[in-house]
Amino acid sequence: MEDEVVKLLLVGDEKCGKTTFLSRVRAGEDINPIPLLRDIDQPYIFSVNISSKSFRFEFYDTSSPENWRLLDPDVIVICYDISQRLSLINMKRYWINEVKQSFSRMDSLPVVVMGLKRDLRSENDPNGIIYPQDAYQMAQEMRADRYVECSAVTGELVRPAFEDICKTAVKTTTEKGGQSEGGCTIM
Repeated sequence: MEDEVVKLLLVGDEKCGKTTFLSRVRAGEDINPIPLLRDIDQPYIFSVNISSKSFRFEFYDTSSPENWRLLDPDVIVICYDISQRLSLINMKRYWINEVKQSFSRMDSLPVVVMGLKRDLRSENDPNGIIYPQDAYQMAQEMRADRYVECSAVTGELVRPAFEDICKTAVKTTTEKGGQSEGGCTIM
């Protein structure tokens, strides 16, 4: 029996941590430094068993300029850098609009908001610290289905973030689809 294929697209500002996140997932928690994945290796494929079913998750990263708008993803993951307020603002000002314009079936695509570089959250940031509740509120305003955050460099919360993204992605294979009833849930 073949694995069910689910395509996930990570979008977000350049250098916000998308590739490092996927590299950490691939390398595991105990490998340091993390060998970084290369754009030419896309899609990044992860085989996962959930509830006695096998899934093949194909992750695409927008750091590769190869016309990501031509993909037909099942899940959108909008990423931002927790240490950069502009990255958080761009998520709402730029990325959600890009996704809406690029995918005609956006109304049925689940959206996960992921904060990256959690280890760089700083009380001394001149632009003000970005607390999880600030980002969660923005995710709700964007009508995202989930909010997660992690640090790929330290490995903090990477596994739960990846698992939550996968659980959201699995729902796209059901009749109801992957979108939540409304609002955003935090994991």
